[in-house]
Amino acid sequence: MAKIENGRLSADTRSIRTISSSSHMDDESSIGSDSEINGFTSDRHTDKYGFIGGAQQYSEESAQDLPPEVLRQREVKWLDMLSNWDKWMAKRHNKVRLRCQKGIPPSLRGRAWLYLSGGKVKKEQNRGKFEELDSQAGDPKELDVIEKDLHRQFPFHEMFVSRGGHGQQDLFRVLKAYTLYRPDEGYCQAQAPIAAVLLMHMPAEDAFWGLVQICEKYLPGYYSAGLEAIQLDGEILYALMRRVSPLAYRHLEKHKIEPILYMTEWFMCAFSRTLPWASVLRVWDMFLCDGVKIIFRVGMVLLKCMLGTREKLKACQGQYETMELLRTIEPRYMQEGFLVREVLEVPVSARDIEREHHVQLKRWRKNRGDLHCKSPPRMHGARAIMASEPPSRQDLRQNPTIIVESQLPPPPPTPQLKKEEKKSKEEKSKEKKGKKKGSMKKTTPAERSALFSDFPYEHIHSSSRPLFQRNFFSIQACIVQ
Repeated sequence: MAKIENGRLSADTRSIRTISSSSHMDDESSIGSDSEINGFTSDRHTDKYGFIGGAQQYSEESAQDLPPEVLRQREVKWLDMLSNWDKWMAKRHNKVRLRCQKGIPPSLRGRAWLYLSGGKVKKEQNRGKFEELDSQAGDPKELDVIEKDLHRQFPFHEMFVSRGGHGQQDLFRVLKAYTLYRPDEGYCQAQAPIAAVLLMHMPAEDAFWGLVQICEKYLPGYYSAGLEAIQLDGEILYALMRRVSPLAYRHLEKHKIEPILYMTEWFMCAFSRTLPWASVLRVWDMFLCDGVKIIFRVGMVLLKCMLGTREKLKACQGQYETMELLRTIEPRYMQEGFLVREVLEVPVSARDIEREHHVQLKRWRKNRGDLHCKSPPRMHGARAIMASEPPSRQDLRQNPTIIVESQLPPPPPTPQLKKEEKKSKEEKSKEKKGKKKGSMKKTTPAERSALFSDFPYEHIHSSSRPLFQRNFFSIQACIVQ
């Protein structure tokens, strides 16, 4: 029988366990008092991700760091994309996806996640909302459950290692604000690790809006009472496994191992409790760009690796042995390089997931009736989220969604320039009309070159003049020739 906690689990969910029990993050296994924590941290090494003693890594074979020059080149490319985000997403989204697959530079990961998720736009549209929610008291029952969960979230990370430290305080603020923002949904334990991962990369307000986007756009309904959305996605995962790994599918079917038994924590926590940290970050880079299909693909890769060969299946002849195998996934299958390559090769698209969603939803309604959870439609990635914004937010010239301050001041507009631009448009319009009525008048090279002599060069910004000069003289050369 499932444990009922904070109204999240019911008898209908049967053997679904709480996040805390499945993660072995109960009170007894957590770090003790502040004095014990302080003594613990002073004698242990902190890895590059902030984990004390590399607690989140499963083997000593960590991925090699990129050469500094490669990392700098990637940072420059990402800075350019973030400075012109709307244009990149509208015209070169495939390039954005490719760079997310390669991995976002650590120095820009938090900013990139906020842009990808649409949290930046959401924050702009709701200025002052987080401060308003942060100043409110909140539901005492919800706050009590949140407070009990704080020390369970990555207790070996330097940000959350101290009871009452700044990390736990910010986590409490973010989760409390969400319960006030969505009182109909309230707090679910699986939201805490999601919020904690975001807080490791961005301030509390940004983490709050990132959490809102993940809960409402990427994984809608996952954290609602009854866990209907996660159960439905479990059936989708199960059905897609028939195509990806028929052997693993038949084994799970033979032993009647329901998806909800092994994929609940994977999906609800976006693998933040399952994978080595380097792999978590790479999965999140792709997840926030391409949506939930990445979560499905990771789940299918792990199932295929652990249950996809006859040699593997010899070791698990029953339900218990199979569940134990899935709880202790071999580290080699979770390593960053291997996992990312395998995930990109899984032949499952967002369209496949949506098609199977309709099939499973129809079956659900036939067997169980309508869903009680009325969640918004799922958005498959950053591009879909951007397209769902109001049209006024898509006007790149008048209402850019992402505004980055430039170090160079823009050239001041002058009445003379406006008048010349208007005159130029009128002349072009007359020329087009003249072309329709008669034949084109031939001009000499000198006359064609003179067309450029009156260009208002003084109005070009100093930073753009070298580029203009190259283009100007190359155009002149083509005309003269």
